[in-house]
Parts: sequence; structure tokens; C-alpha cells
Amino acid sequence: MKIHPTAIIHSRANLHASVEVGAYSVVDADATIGEGCVIDTGVHIYSGVHAGKNNKFGHNCAIGGLPQDMHFDAQRKTGVSIGDNNTFREYFTVHRSTREDTPTRIGSDNYYMGNCHVAHDCVVGDENVFVQVAGLAGHVHVGNRTLISANSCIHQFCRVGDYALVAGLAKVVKDVPPYGTIDGNPATVIGINSIGMKRQGLTSDQRNAIKQAYKVIYHSKLNTTQALAELKATAMSPEVKSIVEFFEASDRGVTAHRDI
Repeated sequence: MKIHPTAIIHSRANLHASVEVGAYSVVDADATIGEGCVIDTGVHIYSGVHAGKNNKFGHNCAIGGLPQDMHFDAQRKTGVSIGDNNTFREYFTVHRSTREDTPTRIGSDNYYMGNCHVAHDCVVGDENVFVQVAGLAGHVHVGNRTLISANSCIHQFCRVGDYALVAGLAKVVKDVPPYGTIDGNPATVIGINSIGMKRQGLTSDQRNAIKQAYKVIYHSKLNTTQALAELKATAMSPEVKSIVEFFEASDRGVTAHRDI
């Protein structure tokens, strides 16, 4: 292992032989760091963190610190689970869960720019991009291939659907529908994430089906229940089916539409 002499690695930390650790970094007991991970300078990886392969932890990241929950008992053994191939840039923070049976979860192939934050009990999927200072409050669920733009803030217990785009400075207080673009304070739906879907390889037929579904939900003058029933009465594509299921599963309600 390439471990700087000033780094502090607990004897009960579990690091793969290929892991690199920079100056003044700390890895606590019962943390597991997988093959090919690189830990930059000044990083603190706390007890209970389990990271997979090829993750990069930038300067001064804090991984697995105590949840910012006023009622949390610091003696509880909770943790953070991280997949493979994630990049965490400088000053990124993620907090361990409040529940012993379920860690805070980050999937694979995500890119977090500087100063982003993932709070306790969040679940983040794969291939997401978080831009500078984007923040998730506790218990937020983020799907796959989303773009969470700079300085946006997502309220606790909200969900962000697959392929969604959250614009910069957005204040998100309700669920963000799959494939949608939201903006504002409070945030509203302003369209679909056409460019993101193209970049991710969705075909024109798939994008058109999503666009038509959004027209039924947001522009048909039907209420949400009626709009979903109308969609379900048709031969839904897998993408449209995921939109309908997302709306039906929402507890907080889904972000409303605003014409621009």
C-alpha cells in the first residue's frame, strides 16, 4: 500500500493492498476500503464505511460522519455503503444512517463535485452527477443518471426520478418526476430533460412517448388521478410505465408544472 507516513490507519481498518492514502488522512476502525481506491490528503473515513472498488476521495472529504439528527445516539453502530467507480471531489461529505439495519447508500459511477453533501439515510443510485454545493437532506432517494445542479437543495424524504435534471439554485420540496427538468424556488417542472435523454442514448421513440405522457399529466386539464388512468388505459412503454408508477408511489406529492 502507498500510505503517507502522516496518515493514521486504525489497526482494525480493512484496506485492500492497492489502496493509496495521502498525507494527514484518517481511516477509522471497521472501515472497509476496496481495491484501487485513492484517498487524497486530509480525508477522514469514519467507522462503518464500506467502499467498493476504484473510488476516489478528494482532499478533505468526510465520509461516514455522525448524522446531523438531534435525537441520534452516537453509540449506535450505523454506516455508509458505497459502490464502485465513484469520484468524490474536495470537501464532499456523507453521513452515516440513523438506522442500524440500513446504511446510507451511494451506488456506482457517480460524480460528486466539490462541497456536495449527502445526508443520513439517503439512497443514491448509479451514474448521477452532482454539481458544486448540491445538497441532499436526510432520507432523500435519487434514482439513476440524474443531474443535480449547483447550489440546489433537496428537502428530506423527497425522491428524484431517473434521468431527471434539477437546475441550479433549485429549492426542491416535492418529488422530482423521472425524465423531468425542474427549476425555481420552490421548484416546478419546466419541461422534460431532452438533452440528458439524448446523451444517455434514449431513442426518439422513447423520448416522444415520454413527452406525450407529460402532456397528458400536465397539460390535459385532467387531475393527476385521471391523467394516470388515461395513460394506464393505453399500451405504455417501459418509460411511461415508470412515470406512472413514480406518481402512484409518491407520498410527498410530485412537483407541479410551470409554463415558461
